Amino acid sequence: MKVILRQNYENLGNIGEVVEVKDGYARNYLIPRQLAYRATPGAMRAIETDKQRYDAQQNRLAADARAQAQRLESVSITIPMRVGEEDRLFGSVTSPMIAEELARQGHDVDRRNIILDEPIRHLGMFDVPIKLHANVMASLKVFVVNKDGDQQ
Repeated sequence: MKVILRQNYENLGNIGEVVEVKDGYARNYLIPRQLAYRATPGAMRAIETDKQRYDAQQNRLAADARAQAQRLESVSITIPMRVGEEDRLFGSVTSPMIAEELARQGHDVDRRNIILDEPIRHLGMFDVPIKLHANVMASLKVFVVNKDGDQQ
């Protein structure tokens, strides 16, 4: 069955595309969840308005994300941690800790958007990337310092 996608759908296609899927998948999943229309001439006209609305919404979200990225570029956070031998941390600095500190400073960032390849386990300054939108990334300076203030 040919359907027109109403939104971007991973591994299937983007909004407005006509794709061929199995009949059961279209009838039982895509159409009831309003992820797609049957491919008819009327649906083709309707999807154009949906596509314009979606593009306008994505442009607004991207502009908001760029403004937030600009604000975050000037922010730095300091996270005090207990330190053991060779400046290794007891525990580690994780994305929820960074998100919590950002929230304390008045910046709302979802912890899942903070990209840490692995948790931070040493003292120092780190540039942490934050994905705010599909095409917008920000870099945040994170300082990990000794909680006790004195070196061991």
